[in-house]
Amino acid sequence: MKERVLVKIAEETAATTLKVDRSDVNIDVAEARGGMAVTIRTPLPIPNLEDTAAITAGTPVLERVARVQEQLRDRIGQITGREVTRVNVTITGAVIAEQKRVR
Repeated sequence: MKERVLVKIAEETAATTLKVDRSDVNIDVAEARGGMAVTIRTPLPIPNLEDTAAITAGTPVLERVARVQEQLRDRIGQITGREVTRVNVTITGAVIAEQKRVR
């Protein structure tokens, strides 16, 4: 697969997994140890700071990022058919997560 195709796949996967705009996600892909390494720079969705219940119930940032790294490694690997040996995530900022409306 061409590198730009791998980048597009990783961008879409990261944006979907994190629930951020694809245009906010920046990806680099490189060969590493018989597979590929993916570097992701993205904002991280956070609850509205006035929503104390959501903040209290939330997972700590480092745990969230570790879980996202695992999910992306698995999903990108499944989609591309290549082994993803490393996923580096750099958080570039925060975006307020879309609130779920209760009806």
